[in-house]
Amino acid sequence: MSETLEIQSAEKRTTNIALVAGGVVVVILFAIMLYLIVGLRDRVNSLEAKAERQNAETKVIEDKLHLTNKNIEAGMEALGSKVGMTQEELAKRTAELKSQQERSAAKLSAQQQATKKEVANVSSEMSGVKGEIGGVKTDLGGAKSDIASTRGELAATKAKLESAIGDLNIHSGLIAKNRDELEYLKHKGDRNYYEFTLRKKQRSQISTVSLELKKADSKRSRFTLNVLADDHIIEKKDRTLGEPLQFYTGRNRQLYEIVIFTVNKDQVSGYLATPK
Repeated sequence: MSETLEIQSAEKRTTNIALVAGGVVVVILFAIMLYLIVGLRDRVNSLEAKAERQNAETKVIEDKLHLTNKNIEAGMEALGSKVGMTQEELAKRTAELKSQQERSAAKLSAQQQATKKEVANVSSEMSGVKGEIGGVKTDLGGAKSDIASTRGELAATKAKLESAIGDLNIHSGLIAKNRDELEYLKHKGDRNYYEFTLRKKQRSQISTVSLELKKADSKRSRFTLNVLADDHIIEKKDRTLGEPLQFYTGRNRQLYEIVIFTVNKDQVSGYLATPK
């Protein structure tokens, strides 16, 4: 019996505790719900106020847009009127610009064709010039060879040149016995050299003097000639090839020399050497 009372007492205490715990939970849940409801109301009020402000701002913007649209329409009407007034002028100007463009294009095309033609001509000329250059190079190669050969010949000629004593017993220096040796003396440039050919009984003016062939013996290689200088006749009789024929002439009495290096029938060839 006592055990039964104790069990009932324990069950009653458990039930009271459960009721108290449940009441606490209900109070906490109610407090939370109340907090959430208050917070949501404040949020709604804030959103409503913001919406009202946005509506007011939107109305202001709509009013401004309406006014702007009116201004734009008025401007478009004025612009349309102006464009309508200048349409003919615009069409005329467009035609002029198009004509100018066509003329410019035609001119440019003609210039391009002329340029192409000039380029083709220049290319052709360049090809010709290249060919000429190739020919010149070949000629230069040949000229170099000729120069080298000429130098060799001049060196050989120089070795053959001899000095002599003239018919006035004056040392004449180097004398030439043929045209090659005479060319060497000309290039040497120590004196002036005048080459000539004299024919029998024909007087020839050589530099400042005159020469006249009186006799020519090709078999014996001997000759006779007269020198006319300073109004005097100087006879050089029975002379031989390569012999310097000397005489003085001019105000300063300068020494001239005549050398004959070929004797043919009624004709001799040689040169006159004068001081520089």
